[in-house]
Amino acid sequence: MTYLTKRKIYYSILIISIIGLLLLGIFSLFVGTANIGFIDVCRILASKVPGIQKFVTVENIRKSLADIIIKLRLPRAILVIMVGSGLATVGAAMQSVFRNPMAEPGILGLSSGAGLGATIAIVIGLDKTVLGMSAAAVSAFCGAIATIFIVYNISRTGHRISPTVLILAGTAISFMNSAIIQLIMIFRRDRMDYIIMWTMGSFSSPAWNKIIVLFPFLLSGLTVILFHARQLNIISTGEETAKTLGVEVERTKKLVLVACSVVTAACVATSGIIAFVGLIIPHLLRLLVGTDQRVLLPFSIVGGAAFLIICDTLARVAAPPAEIPVGAITALFGSPFFIALLVKGKRSVM
Repeated sequence: MTYLTKRKIYYSILIISIIGLLLLGIFSLFVGTANIGFIDVCRILASKVPGIQKFVTVENIRKSLADIIIKLRLPRAILVIMVGSGLATVGAAMQSVFRNPMAEPGILGLSSGAGLGATIAIVIGLDKTVLGMSAAAVSAFCGAIATIFIVYNISRTGHRISPTVLILAGTAISFMNSAIIQLIMIFRRDRMDYIIMWTMGSFSSPAWNKIIVLFPFLLSGLTVILFHARQLNIISTGEETAKTLGVEVERTKKLVLVACSVVTAACVATSGIIAFVGLIIPHLLRLLVGTDQRVLLPFSIVGGAAFLIICDTLARVAAPPAEIPVGAITALFGSPFFIALLVKGKRSVM
């Protein structure tokens, strides 16, 4: 089978996957503690679409049910899709840059930095909003950016960044941030529940303004990553080989890592810390579609979104009326799956 034929097949599958993702998103809208039928959900959504709304009547649907769909479930589904796509794509890009299958969005300390920023805001009791985002979310974003700035400067030698030192520095800073969070939780037990809920990830307070704030960070970051897919393919074969083929290795690494950092910081600030999405999805997709970043990255966008929306739906309905942190669901499903992948890989080597 020729390369062009393979790409046509992959992109046909990608289109089908996008349709499947949209269906998953619609399914998540009528699943929850409030029982809203599929037909009613479709009518509520259609009533908000210009050109169609005049043909749809929603007078017999209670306003409270319409508000649940438009103000809660729909923005939540969109947020979940955005965060899932961002984390999975960042994971795939980082694994390529570092040539390390264990690389994921939190490996540079971004998640722990965001967690520390949010924890400080929660403990201090900041209640102001910026662009509609809570103080905890803004502090989380600032904490993530501050962390990557520190890690980057530790690992930089002149104009060169050592991937190994970058990972080690990120791991060290991550442990330090986590230790500080734990100490704060010990001394401020009255705020422990809020901190735990945030650090385990949740979409329990969705809002349209969060989508508006997250969108430009996500769009710009993913655009940079996708634009460098070809260079990432070459770098994954070895930096020296990439240099001989005309790739500006250091510049590409810096741009991709900055884009990954911005996307991760924005996602974590929006949803809290959600583990395994950026680790498992690229692994699984690499087995299915191969290592070509031009194919893997688009599939990661769809795959990460689909995985997270399934996990978030389970988090909402598993223990009503309470809600399980979505990070617990992703870890619960992700850990056994990842172990299975490792065992399968070990058997193939043996």
